Amino acid sequence: MNPTTHFGFSEIPVHEKITRVRQVFDSVVDKYDLMNDLMSLGIHRLWKRYAIRRLRIRPGQQILDVAGGTGDLTRLMHPRLQGNGRIVVYDLNDNMLALGRSRLMDRGVVQGVEWIQGNAEELPFANNTFHIATIGFGIRNCTQIETAIREMVRVLKPGGEFLCLEFSKMAVTPLQPLYDAYSFKVLPELGNWVAKDRDSYQYLVESIRRFPDQQTFATLLQDNGLSGVRFHNLSGGIAAVHHGWKA
Repeated sequence: MNPTTHFGFSEIPVHEKITRVRQVFDSVVDKYDLMNDLMSLGIHRLWKRYAIRRLRIRPGQQILDVAGGTGDLTRLMHPRLQGNGRIVVYDLNDNMLALGRSRLMDRGVVQGVEWIQGNAEELPFANNTFHIATIGFGIRNCTQIETAIREMVRVLKPGGEFLCLEFSKMAVTPLQPLYDAYSFKVLPELGNWVAKDRDSYQYLVESIRRFPDQQTFATLLQDNGLSGVRFHNLSGGIAAVHHGWKA
């Protein structure tokens, strides 16, 4: 029997997921920024700033930004290197990398940034390479989440920092029905209207619901090589930052 995995609420053969995820982001890339602003009312920008402020970035460090094709986290981290260090932006999707590279070049962010296409579950870097590894709104799209975590831990130096920003579980129970209605009724229609792609945004909403809750994900991180893992809810748990260190 062929192994399966989830793609939103659907079950598909494991080997198909990476292709389908790539197709989703190929489809939405042109309207990606606009849709993020519409979906979150711009709050995703505050979440990203909050997340990066938690990192102990210092000049001279090597940083890996997984699923970082838009360049949003890299743009926030880059000034803190003060022109001394390197950020590798790593993403599955060539079109997202092209978008991010163009945006950062327009802002003059060129020196010390590399752009590499590839799968988060097969990082092409040596053990103990990076001081920091980040992943923003990408871990839930991985076929094997634990494999991706282990790969990021593998390439971290001992004591290196790991940070994940991801949609999570609403912690304010009375607001859950309203959040569900917005997620399943409004967001796919926004995707249809703005990006002409309802199905991709339906998948993205469903993928959020399939992602583990905050404590379950924290335990998953600890079980795969991280210590001191803590999480911080954002906007009542709509998103969460998980932060830890390589043991």
